[in-house]
Amino acid sequence: MMFGAFFWGGLSDRMGRKQCLLISMSVNGFFAFLSSFVQGYSMFLVCRMVSGFGIGGAVPIVFSYFAEVLAREKRGEHLSWLCMFWMIGGIYASAMAWLIIPHYGWSFSMGSAYQFHSWRVFVVVCALPCVSAVVALTFMPESPRFLLETGKHDEAWMVLKQIHDTNMRARGEPERVFTVNRIKVPKQLDELVEMQNESANPVLKALLKIKTELRAIWLTFMRCFDYPVKDNTIKLAVVWFTLSFGYYGLSVWFPDVIKHLQADDYASRVKIHTNERIEDFTFNFTLENQIHRNGAFLNDRFIGIKIKSVTFIDSSFINCFFEDVSSVGSFFKNCTIVDSFFYNTDIDDTKLTDSRVINSSFHHNKTGCQMTFDDDYSAYWVYFVNFLGTLAVLPGNIVSALLMDKIGRLSMLGGSMVLSGISCFFLWFGTSESMMIFMLCLYNGLSISAWNSLDVVTTELYPTDRRGTGFGFCNAMCKLAAVMGNLIFGSLVGITKAIPILMASSVLVGGGLVGLRLPDTRNNVLM
Repeated sequence: MMFGAFFWGGLSDRMGRKQCLLISMSVNGFFAFLSSFVQGYSMFLVCRMVSGFGIGGAVPIVFSYFAEVLAREKRGEHLSWLCMFWMIGGIYASAMAWLIIPHYGWSFSMGSAYQFHSWRVFVVVCALPCVSAVVALTFMPESPRFLLETGKHDEAWMVLKQIHDTNMRARGEPERVFTVNRIKVPKQLDELVEMQNESANPVLKALLKIKTELRAIWLTFMRCFDYPVKDNTIKLAVVWFTLSFGYYGLSVWFPDVIKHLQADDYASRVKIHTNERIEDFTFNFTLENQIHRNGAFLNDRFIGIKIKSVTFIDSSFINCFFEDVSSVGSFFKNCTIVDSFFYNTDIDDTKLTDSRVINSSFHHNKTGCQMTFDDDYSAYWVYFVNFLGTLAVLPGNIVSALLMDKIGRLSMLGGSMVLSGISCFFLWFGTSESMMIFMLCLYNGLSISAWNSLDVVTTELYPTDRRGTGFGFCNAMCKLAAVMGNLIFGSLVGITKAIPILMASSVLVGGGLVGLRLPDTRNNVLM
């Protein structure tokens, strides 16, 4: 996505918003679908990477595209409504994950070579909106600002006429002739293009075309560091980086914090059995969250049961019978198993840690993952908390859309980042699941205004000929920060709360203060 944002954003300044968006979304949709069906892990990663490269171009192009057909006085508000669809997409994805993935039974197989499980259904469902977007884009016009920039005045005039006529009909006003009094003709830059004769090798011509386009993208990118946009580019990159680092870092760290809190609570309720002796007994009920130490099991039968999060330590099993047993998160440590019979169980060497197996046999062992949604006590909360956190941004989205053109982009950007940084700091004092979830929802609700205003400011601070490239670079910095946040916060999961919280809080506040130093674009006309 990082490389895709930079490449497609830059290319949209060359080829046009609609065409690049159509190609990038098609790439994303095709490889997203393909990733659901491939069986090898390496091929799955390749498909997801190419899909990410395609979707990386969506944000920089969409905002540039939409801004260039909006009236100045409503630009901030309507760009904020556009931001709301990020939230709607997030709700859609988290809701689908919650509804689909836990149903492990939603699967089918074609022999042993092809398996299609519930998570693959989720991948397909997540690709459907992209297909809808591609279909809709085919009916949309090119950006009139881009057409004017490239000297295609007649095509730009037709698009503007279409917008004018549509607006007149929507307002119920009598139809009027669309007229243009003045057209500002942009200064065309001469480009050095290496020409080849018509008989040249098609492969060489294609490579030359790619080389020319990449060189043009790079030159446009370098112009983002020319006066008067140089300072803006640097400040925007800092704000994008800090906001993304805090947001995506916490999004990785937070669900695992919830899981650790649940694991600690689960472990605190463990039942410990010591020096027990059980003889000629049939276990036909679930054993859960127990520790059996120095136990002796003689002539016992374990029939059709689930052993969940149970650890047998220094115990002996003599002449025991195990049939239709699933052992989720359970282990036999330093145990002795003598003259016992195992049939249709998932107990294997991975569950027998430093144990001695004497004159015992294992038949028809279960293969694959035996865990179900009910077994993973934290899974429900991971999906549900993610859904709540996504839903919590709805009030912030509405507020930012209504106030974007009234209180200004910078006030909303800086204020939102500082407040979200402060709310992030209070995660330090969270000692229960409910309090942590509340703080997460508060943080998401406060930070969304910063995302919305940053999208608007970035769009308005670049002139048309560099808008896609500049936005693409800033969004690439956003993805770089997301990668770093994943790595850094992920390594700190389960170690300490202090460092992730202080790090996220400080970068958000710092980024907000930098954002306040940007020029106010509320009254700007798109250049």
